Amino acid sequence: MAENKAEIDEKMNELIALLGKSDLSSETAKAIRDQFNTAIKSSGPRLEQIEAFHKLDTDNTPREALLDEFSILLSNNQFDSKISKKHLRVDRLSKIVLAGIGIVMITLGFAMIIMPAPPFFEMYTIFYFTRDDGITLMDLISLLIILAGVYFLIKGIYRNTSRK
Repeated sequence: MAENKAEIDEKMNELIALLGKSDLSSETAKAIRDQFNTAIKSSGPRLEQIEAFHKLDTDNTPREALLDEFSILLSNNQFDSKISKKHLRVDRLSKIVLAGIGIVMITLGFAMIIMPAPPFFEMYTIFYFTRDDGITLMDLISLLIILAGVYFLIKGIYRNTSRK
């Protein structure tokens, strides 16, 4: 592949030098461009080669259309390893932060349930165990905080990486 690229670059430089020396009419330039485009199209993958991907198709979208869309995306967006590493690093960091927030919320919720609250903070007792103790509205709010923390923890660990 590297040898072919070197040969192609050499021939392309020769073609550019020849075209720079000659005076071409617009019709001749258009004919040369059409010949070049035809040569590029014919050197690509053959229809028979792409036909094998239709057998692997799980939905009704043909692989040629997916290949075209993918090649358009790759030509419009230049990616290299630095950009992909940065994207992966940001994704990992956001997962770690989300999991950390979940752990803090779970700890806060349990601390709110276990630690005694001042009497003015115990708003309303919903269910009495004894005359002085029961499930309060503050306990239910603490449970909601714990459930939100569990949700954030699960989302931080098992986040879907194929976002659209």
